[in-house]
Amino acid sequence: MAVERVLYFEKAGEENTDEALRIAKEYADKHGIRSIVVASTRGKTAEKALEYFGEGYNLVVVTHEAWFRPSVRQEFDEEIRRKLVSRGVKVVTAAHAFRGVDRAVRDKYGGPSPADLIADVLRLFCQGVKVCVEIVLMAADAGCIPLDEDVIAIGGTGRGADTVLLVKPSTSRRLFDLRIRKILAKPI
Repeated sequence: MAVERVLYFEKAGEENTDEALRIAKEYADKHGIRSIVVASTRGKTAEKALEYFGEGYNLVVVTHEAWFRPSVRQEFDEEIRRKLVSRGVKVVTAAHAFRGVDRAVRDKYGGPSPADLIADVLRLFCQGVKVCVEIVLMAADAGCIPLDEDVIAIGGTGRGADTVLLVKPSTSRRLFDLRIRKILAKPI
């Protein structure tokens, strides 16, 4: 039986970002995990992740889709995107796995969609668990991570990072093949 430490943050939010990244890096180094998937809306968390996972990692940053906020074409800072790409980071900008067409059907015809129900169940753990699962699906759909190796997913609540998971990835089409192997950190 393996016993490992889980860090529970007292509060959700951006102030946990450095500690979440440190935990992810420590675990990745100890267990040979090379693919790291990070959620970043505007780019600040992505820049911090680059400091931790700049060399020797398959760092994948997943952003909001274009027009996530109706009046803003893209929230992710273009200069940060260029910096990341120049350093070999993969940046995925796509429809959210739990949002896209499914949400359009719900908005037009009412009632919860299956994706809404799945997202709400994941939020029972915390918002960051939902985000981590979603970004792994999106990174897999984009072909940026291997499906035969565990990855570390880093997400959060609002801004920053406060949740770290070890995940066996899958594509969104095969959602139920995805496995949350371990929770390394999350807010209470």
